[in-house]
Amino acid sequence: MQLDGGKAASVRQPGTFLGNSVKAALMATVIASGFSGLSVETASAQGLFQRLFNPENHRRQQERERQEHLRKQAATVKVSAPRYLNYSADAWKPVSLETLSEKKTAELKPELQEQEVAEDGTVIQPESQPQAPVVLTAFDEARPALKNMSLTVLPEVGNAILAYYREHPDFVWIEDGKVSAKVKDVQKALENADTFGLDPVDYAVALPATSNLDEAARDAALMRFEMELSAAVFAYILDATRGRVDPNRISQYHDLPRHKVDLVASLLDLASSEDASAALEAHQPQNDHFRKLTAELAKLRAEDQETDQIVIAPGTFLKAGKSSPEMKNIVAAIQQNGSQELKEAHAETLAAYDGAEVYSPELVDLVKSFQKEASLTPDGIVGKNTIKAMVGETNAAKIAKVELAMERSRWIPEELGERKVFINQAAFTATYTAPDEMPLSMRVVVGKKSNQTNFFYDKIEIVEYNPYWGVPYSIIVNEMLPKLAQDPSYLDRAGYEVTTPGGRQISSAAVDWYAVASKQQSINVRQYPGRSNALGEVKILFPNRHHIYMHDTPAKNLFKKDMRAFSHGCIRLHDPKAMAAAVLGKSKDYVTSRIGAGQNEQEKVNGDIPVYVSYFTAWLELDGEIAYYSDVYDRDRYLLKAIEKTRSVREKARAS
Repeated sequence: MQLDGGKAASVRQPGTFLGNSVKAALMATVIASGFSGLSVETASAQGLFQRLFNPENHRRQQERERQEHLRKQAATVKVSAPRYLNYSADAWKPVSLETLSEKKTAELKPELQEQEVAEDGTVIQPESQPQAPVVLTAFDEARPALKNMSLTVLPEVGNAILAYYREHPDFVWIEDGKVSAKVKDVQKALENADTFGLDPVDYAVALPATSNLDEAARDAALMRFEMELSAAVFAYILDATRGRVDPNRISQYHDLPRHKVDLVASLLDLASSEDASAALEAHQPQNDHFRKLTAELAKLRAEDQETDQIVIAPGTFLKAGKSSPEMKNIVAAIQQNGSQELKEAHAETLAAYDGAEVYSPELVDLVKSFQKEASLTPDGIVGKNTIKAMVGETNAAKIAKVELAMERSRWIPEELGERKVFINQAAFTATYTAPDEMPLSMRVVVGKKSNQTNFFYDKIEIVEYNPYWGVPYSIIVNEMLPKLAQDPSYLDRAGYEVTTPGGRQISSAAVDWYAVASKQQSINVRQYPGRSNALGEVKILFPNRHHIYMHDTPAKNLFKKDMRAFSHGCIRLHDPKAMAAAVLGKSKDYVTSRIGAGQNEQEKVNGDIPVYVSYFTAWLELDGEIAYYSDVYDRDRYLLKAIEKTRSVREKARAS
């Protein structure tokens, strides 16, 4: 190789005279330092020494430093779960009725008058025609009272009041200068609002006192009553149709569009109805589950409150062979709430029990039989779920759950559909129903409390066989990033595919995972189909922004548990093949054959099959009875808070 000037240049490799001279200088520096108390310059020199003469050690050291840096960064990045919100109730605002005070309804418009033509064909001018007298309706006569009148109402109610009386300027509730007969029926329905879990106080309107008033004052009193009663009717219709609470303001786990209500059309129908009370109550949901909830609420209220309630101390946890002073209450609860068949089968044990505290084998068998009857795991352990089954819900607790269920019923469509899948997270069940088919119900696993399953509804579209699992960003950051910090090749060895947004497959060790976590870089991670795949052999998709779907799982043991909140939010099915067959309208053998082909394939679901991913702590079961469930996510508590805030806002509005 020739350089400028014609001299040959040497290609120096490690170990040549240049490398040796550098080595000697570095060694001298290290020796001079005494191998301790190294200065920054000395440390830099050592780094250069490592790079030049021990590159493998230097590479390993760099990797250790990189991993340590990643571990520190990973500890600072987390994807937050949805959260509960500080509920803000619907605001009630004053609305002025002044625009309705102008008299327009009986005014004659010249352009609408019929033209009169003379014999010679000329048009007689309007001024030569006699003017028809302006006739004012009773509503027009009372209009001036609206000039200084206002109501404090929901904005939707205020808009409806103005729209209705602008388009239909006449009394609905006043006839011949007094309250009409229709008012009695309407007020009866408003007073019975608690029949449907609503508060009658929200719709109370006092009858007008018109005696001993002059004409102007009487018109004003009647007009105010007209407007206030229409406002109360509108508020009732809104509450009955869409609920008092906006669920999406309770938490980010709720994703439920609020129903739209045509209040003007509703009042028109009510005004022409023969039975105003029935017409108003018809705005309550008209479906089987709501009717059953209504009947259950009436039954509970009619029963004696808290009679003969057996109490087992909270926190009691009893295993075979142990002793507890609560043993006598456990036996008493079974005697009170166990079936006749159970008590007959264990008659000797019950008769021989003398109040002892020891949990004997005979009593264990008794408890196991009770657990089996209550659809609990028959393990003989007396814990929270068994105690709840033994003592049951208090009457007050049942009433509260039914009222909350009625509120939640108003958040979902009134007509759920003929073919549908209904998932009740609180019951840990999924049920498929269709006309002329046997219902299919199964146990499910839902999201754990830190990864709650959302409350929403959608439509089932696809069944996927031998699915990939596309790992959500939150799981990558919260759960995989710490593992990758320890072992950058973790995903490669654990059966995951890592690809760029363009689809190019790369090693997990080649990814800057902190850049991924901080959203500076995009990476796709999915688990290959197979026996260890988190989604098992099949998944059922209803595409939604929460990335929630139903699927199989290799963790079959979790279905044996009574409380089944273990997933990251998706719905794990106990019998996924049966559910896939049901929504496809095929046989279970057909689904098994598609899985057996071993290919990752998708099949479109035909027809309109809605899926409701709901949360009800009281609900109508297939046997036609209302069942009660634990509030696993504390959503009852948050809904009660929202209702209380709503009540407070309305009290202030009434006082204003």
